[in-house]
Amino acid sequence: MGKVDKNKQQKENSLLKTAFEFFTTKGFSKTSISDIVSKAGVAKGTFYLYFKDKYDIRNKLISHKSSQIFNNAVASLGDTIDSLSFEDKLIAIIDRMVNQLNENQSLLTFISKNLSWGIFKSAISSPSSEKDINFTEVYYDMLREAPYEFRDPEVMIFMITELVSSTCYSAILYKEPCSLEELKPYLYQSIRTMIAQHIVSGDGKQN
Repeated sequence: MGKVDKNKQQKENSLLKTAFEFFTTKGFSKTSISDIVSKAGVAKGTFYLYFKDKYDIRNKLISHKSSQIFNNAVASLGDTIDSLSFEDKLIAIIDRMVNQLNENQSLLTFISKNLSWGIFKSAISSPSSEKDINFTEVYYDMLREAPYEFRDPEVMIFMITELVSSTCYSAILYKEPCSLEELKPYLYQSIRTMIAQHIVSGDGKQN
């Protein structure tokens, strides 16, 4: 990487880091682009070289932070991930992602408050940097490796994402209706049920 490219990357990283600090302390709606560029020490015009607007930098942050969480979860499984079934693999990844959010509740609040399926779908299919993981590719690789076919796999991951996001948010932040550890067995059984409902049987029918 040349000096110019390295300088550009440093500016973009500084803007992302500063925006995340503001979004998790001051709040997204109360943070302005002027706030971000002032603390990052760059001109306002520089911001628009990297991001369309405040929503764009927020979406890229969701993509980047989600990718970090996912990457950490997969890495923590090591070689054991290859020996797991589709259901066990997906739940193991989710479990490790949820644990990270439990340890970083400001990140949980930021992602959950700003997350919608449209944003999430864009984030998982369009990584914000070369180091980020394309979730869609990983997910469909897992589907292809499974010993059975799935009906409407996008609907399946949408439902799982919504379930995990909403239930864990309340359990982690408010201990409602119970603690995260108490919730996990019910959550993971529900995920297994959702997966089972999307498996196509040998006669082509949904289970």
